[in-house]
Amino acid sequence: MSQNENGDLKHALPTNIGKPAFRALSAAGYTSLEQFTKLKEADLLKLHGFGPKAFRLIRNALKDLGLSFADPE
Repeated sequence: MSQNENGDLKHALPTNIGKPAFRALSAAGYTSLEQFTKLKEADLLKLHGFGPKAFRLIRNALKDLGLSFADPE
């Protein structure tokens, strides 16, 4: 967990995500779990190198924090 310049707490990505998925997230600019609350599940799954296992890890980490992906429209 880290704090940004506004004092908001940010939760880091799970450490057990595979390297290809981590690189895909990093390349897309995702560095904290809170960023996924503005993202639809389907959009995340479109990332090259990001698969179902990494998706489950992110979804479970969000759930543990009481957060979720953005609602599909």
